Amino acid sequence: MIDQRFQTAKGILDRLEAYHHKAYFVGGAIRDLLLDRTTGDIDIATSASPQQVQQLFDKVIPVGIEHGTVVVRFEGESFEVTTFRVEGAYSDYRHPDHVHFVDQIEEDLARRDFTINAIAMDKAGDLVDPFSGQRDLNQQMIRTVGDPEQRFSEDPLRMLRALRFSSQLGFTLEPNTYAALKENIEWIEKIAIERITTELEKMFAGTYSGYAMKMFVKANVAEYVPLLAKSNRLLKFLEVLDRPLHSLTEVIAAFSVIEPSISNEQWAKQWKLSNQTKNHAKQLSDAIQQCDKTGLDKWLVYQLDKHLHASLVRITQILSRKQTINLENIKMLYQQLPIHTRQDLAINGHDLISLFPKRNKGPWMKQLLREIEYQVVVGNVNNTKQAIGEWVKKWNPPETN
Repeated sequence: MIDQRFQTAKGILDRLEAYHHKAYFVGGAIRDLLLDRTTGDIDIATSASPQQVQQLFDKVIPVGIEHGTVVVRFEGESFEVTTFRVEGAYSDYRHPDHVHFVDQIEEDLARRDFTINAIAMDKAGDLVDPFSGQRDLNQQMIRTVGDPEQRFSEDPLRMLRALRFSSQLGFTLEPNTYAALKENIEWIEKIAIERITTELEKMFAGTYSGYAMKMFVKANVAEYVPLLAKSNRLLKFLEVLDRPLHSLTEVIAAFSVIEPSISNEQWAKQWKLSNQTKNHAKQLSDAIQQCDKTGLDKWLVYQLDKHLHASLVRITQILSRKQTINLENIKMLYQQLPIHTRQDLAINGHDLISLFPKRNKGPWMKQLLREIEYQVVVGNVNNTKQAIGEWVKKWNPPETN
């Protein structure tokens, strides 16, 4: 069943064809449509030049016009429209040095990475499939278009994309495709680490990641990914990993627990991850280790960002930790918390100054607020100004000057 976005995009095809240009739906959306999967972005290929596309539509963004690609805003949606093209050499192992626009969709499909991504569909729903992509979809096979070594040499990231598609779709690698991948895996060193980690994140998150992980280890991919090859424990973990890790945050947290000699900071620096990913990974790895020591408690749940609760459950299950936890337990503890952030405390720094007017401001205030926060969370002190004030004066008065 073609969804509404295809119906909307059909209007672009109609207009292009009305001006005697050829136009087709192409790429992953066709693959996913044939697999009855949720489709992502809907891309369009056309014989019209980028300049002709600009003339035909009111809102066009020239995102990659030098390579024939523009984004057309149409009925409130964005659609990538690319002119049929063939490509020259890839000196930077990512972009073609030059492109040559052509008039036939078959020539355009010939430049694509895998047969399952080299299927076009016209507005009537008829397919153009010169490389037997439908056959490979039926056989659940990842196969390059043409010679795999040439495809991989153009952009080595395609080797990781092959593993990623395998993980997402549950497909196996066609023997020649896998052989070329394994034989030329060192080409991955030519790829920016940011592109590598984007593919790795999708691969780890795939529903069928188990097979992809085995191929990842078997093809010696880890040798060319920063830090991975330094730990036999991590390689053994990857070899038997058969469940998804849903984000790089989860991946790095799991890695940090398995191989404590490599810190979250090292992973973040070598993989060029965001500070947010680094900080969330540290929260998770700390929570896992705390859970190992003291079990699941209110203080652990309080310290962990709410959106990481499911991640904690997932990783502890994957790592087969002794402490058995589930999301319902975490939700129950979270609902029982008297506060959820420090801002919820009934007392603040100004109140501490009022309680101890002769004490100069200093680090003691932060330390004391942290201790109050802990005592309130675990239930030792009620979260009222009076109860906290009495506890501070009775049990933890700051030293006088």
